[in-house]
Amino acid sequence: MPVLRVGPLLASPDPIIHACGLSCSFGAVVAVDRLEIDVFAGEVFGLLGRNGAGKSTLIKMLTTLQPPTSGSAQVAGFDIRREAAQVRPMIGYVPQALSADGDLTGFENLIVFARLYDVPRRERRVRVRDALALMGLTEAADRLVKGYSGGMIRRLEIAQSTLHRPKVLFLDEPTVGLDPVARRDVWALIRQLRLSYGSTIVLTTHYLEEAAALCDRIGIMNQGRLVACGTVAELEARAGSGATLEEVFEQYTQGDASATPGKEYAATSSTRRAADRSR
Repeated sequence: MPVLRVGPLLASPDPIIHACGLSCSFGAVVAVDRLEIDVFAGEVFGLLGRNGAGKSTLIKMLTTLQPPTSGSAQVAGFDIRREAAQVRPMIGYVPQALSADGDLTGFENLIVFARLYDVPRRERRVRVRDALALMGLTEAADRLVKGYSGGMIRRLEIAQSTLHRPKVLFLDEPTVGLDPVARRDVWALIRQLRLSYGSTIVLTTHYLEEAAALCDRIGIMNQGRLVACGTVAELEARAGSGATLEEVFEQYTQGDASATPGKEYAATSSTRRAADRSR
């Protein structure tokens, strides 16, 4: 399978994320294989792929949580390997796993993250109040998070990751386990974040309608490689007259039905734990 090079959009600025030959292996298992990609400032970029395709590993490398085996990448102008300390203040990251503390209030959770992100002391309370308002959580600010619904927790986690006004926001399965109403609330917030802060947003999702609703461009991963990229219209046109995004996805992920051996149980377990938050 050839390595796909993702080129710039017309009239696009320089890429805010640039990866060249980026790979990550775990023993004999290649999770990400010589991936090359450009993501441009201000866009919402979606990553699709079956479980084990390498999406989360790619996100972890770009957020400096997982060192690459080979290749290179720059985020906001800094090398993820040599300048990880410079990358981290430039990004926000919302993982699939629960990142809010249920024994703290929403306000207290945000204050903790404001400190972690080195938000100046004089600005912390203002930013926290602004974030709560943007996320529709002002009335719940003084309630313990263990009493929040799944959608409220996800909104709080997104607020946590944006207190420092990141240039790039990474969202790993941002609506997993949420009901349709809560999911659409999160969609609206993602759109608002781009308008309010001008952040570039990179998200992974298994919901094709979510990718179509939110993303300027979509990249499809299969067996660690980026095998297709473009707008929904471009991808559907390449797949043939009348093709749907679901048919595009099936076409490009053939041969990856079993994903990476040994990872399906972990992926399923992680998703179900995340889904428990909405009950």
